[in-house]
Amino acid sequence: MSKKLLIETHTVNIAPSQLIENVSKENGNIVVEGILATAEVKNGNGRYYSRQLWERELDKYKELINERRSLGELDHPESSVVNLKNVSHLVTDYNWDGDNVMGKIEILPTPSGNILKELIKNGITVGVSSRGMGSLEPMGNVMEVQDDFELLCWDFVSTPSNPGSFMGVLQEGKQSIEYDYTKINQIITEILCSKGSCPVF
Repeated sequence: MSKKLLIETHTVNIAPSQLIENVSKENGNIVVEGILATAEVKNGNGRYYSRQLWERELDKYKELINERRSLGELDHPESSVVNLKNVSHLVTDYNWDGDNVMGKIEILPTPSGNILKELIKNGITVGVSSRGMGSLEPMGNVMEVQDDFELLCWDFVSTPSNPGSFMGVLQEGKQSIEYDYTKINQIITEILCSKGSCPVF
């Protein structure tokens, strides 16, 4: 099987009052935390990631964290490359809690990061979603992610989530084929226009 782009989503539900408590002491940027990934279970996309696979990829990803290159974008591009002009955040740490990969994410003061911050401040539920390349093989009633999987990053997205998967701040989400970005695009346009940078369509 050939490698393809694999996307998995969790939902972040942060009250605006939590933002004050979650500010980085180093630079004043907002920090959110919650589940980045879950191993050893069928996720909302019908995929199974082994713990061994996540451990291997996170060991590699730790180098990016240490070098402050663990960047992600606002919305998933159809690409395996992180586009710097769309960067919104930086993954700063992770740890295991059972089979959950817990992570800390710093929202950066970039144009996309400012949009993300405003969405969260206004109570908009956003998802954090892994982006990687890999192949799938059927394993019973799930598609098993194969050993050729390569974790690329985590992005923030507006993807609907799986109900009942709340685990602290984040929950597992479900990838959909078509996205309705109408509401989020309206919010982004309002934010940009209020800052004097109204886009022309």
